[in-house]
Amino acid sequence: MTEIKKAIIPIAGLGTRFLPLSKAMPKEFWPLVDKPVIQYIVEEARDSGIKEIIFVNKPKKELVIDYFTKKLKSKKTSFSKYKSHFLKELDNLENISKEIHFSQVFQKAPLGAAQAVFQAKNFVKNEPCAVLWADDVVKSKTPCLLQLIKAFKKYKKPIIALYGVPKESFQFYGMIKGKKIAGRVYQIKDFIEKPTIKEAPSNLAIVGKYIITPEVFNRLKKTSFDLKSDITLSTTLIEMAKKGEKVYGYEFEGKWLECGNKLAYLKSNLYLSLKHPQFGKELKNYLNKIM
Repeated sequence: MTEIKKAIIPIAGLGTRFLPLSKAMPKEFWPLVDKPVIQYIVEEARDSGIKEIIFVNKPKKELVIDYFTKKLKSKKTSFSKYKSHFLKELDNLENISKEIHFSQVFQKAPLGAAQAVFQAKNFVKNEPCAVLWADDVVKSKTPCLLQLIKAFKKYKKPIIALYGVPKESFQFYGMIKGKKIAGRVYQIKDFIEKPTIKEAPSNLAIVGKYIITPEVFNRLKKTSFDLKSDITLSTTLIEMAKKGEKVYGYEFEGKWLECGNKLAYLKSNLYLSLKHPQFGKELKNYLNKIM
C-alpha cells in the first residue's frame, strides 16, 4: 500500500529550549506572523492529501485538539464590525477540521522522539504514514510532505527529508552519508550527529519530516527506551540502513524555516513577516527607518 493518508505529529516535548516562555504556552502554539507554528504543519499535511492526524501529546494537554476542532459561538455576529479577512481566516481553520480527522495519544514519560512516534502504532495499523515534527516549517510551491510522498510511491521504503546547509552550520545538525541514485533521491548509509566540517560526510542535514513503513514500528517495538537515552526516529532509521535495509533521503525543494530554538524561531518569524502579502511592505519600510 503506497497511499499516505495518515500523519503523526509529536508535541509531547518539554520545550526546554524555550524556557521560561514554554511554561505558559506550548512552543507549537507560538505565532509565526499571524497563526501558530502547528497550523503551518497541519496545513502542509492537508495540502499533501493527509486525511487523519494523530498528535502524540502530554497527558492533560488538550489545547491542540480544541484549537483545530472547537468552533467559535456566534462567529459572524462577533466579528461583523471587522474586516472580512478575519472571517476568512476562521473559515479556513474550520475547514481544516472538516477535511482532517484529529485524534491524540499520550506519551506518559519523556522517553524521546522515537518512543513518542511508537505511541501511535495502533492508529497507523499496518500502513505507511507520515511523521512531522511540529517545529520544522517549509515554504515551497509543492508542499514538502507531498514531495516525499511522490518519492515514496516510487521507492516504497522509508524516506527522510533532507536540506542542503552551509558548512558553518554542519555542527548543528545530523548530516547524512549517502549515495545519490536519482534527481534529489539518496540511498542513506549512515549519518553523523553535529559533525565538524572535516567530519561531515555531506552537506545534507536531516529535517523533521519522514515517511515510515510498518517495518519501522517493528524496529521500535524491539527498542528499549529509558530516561537517559534520547533515541530519535532518525537514529532508528539509520540503524535499519546500516543493517542492510533500504532507507532513502529526499532533498526537497523549498526553504526550511526552523522553529526549534529561540534564535531560529525569531529568524523564521522575521522571514515570513517580511514576505507576508498584508504586512510585508510596511514592515520593510519600518526596518529601513530604524536600521
